[in-house]
Amino acid sequence: VQLQASGGGLVQAGDSLRLSCAASGRTLSSYGMGWFRQAPGKEREFVAGISWSGSRIYYEDFVKGRFTISRDNAKNTVYLQMSSLEPEDTAYYYCAARIYGTGNSASKYDYWGQGTEVTVSS
Repeated sequence: VQLQASGGGLVQAGDSLRLSCAASGRTLSSYGMGWFRQAPGKEREFVAGISWSGSRIYYEDFVKGRFTISRDNAKNTVYLQMSSLEPEDTAYYYCAARIYGTGNSASKYDYWGQGTEVTVSS
């Protein structure tokens, strides 16, 4: 499965962005999905995850209440709605798919898209 992330950009603190992750090659409906991010000089970190059905959702503490992950299996797309953005959210954001389950471990994900850059100015 190929994943294509989009929707990044340059915004000001307090603004919102919606990232999209479109899949091709296979339907996403049977995959758990996750969003990760990597800031310059830092390790990649988990942001949010969603099970194949959407019934289980996980967020890292630093985005709870600000970010919302969702999926539309009919459109083969996963979203990350980000609001109240902070300069600390500046990073490349990556979507990933895993065949079994969902969770916050990057090593458990089987497919990765290219990153989309999010820059939040103060």
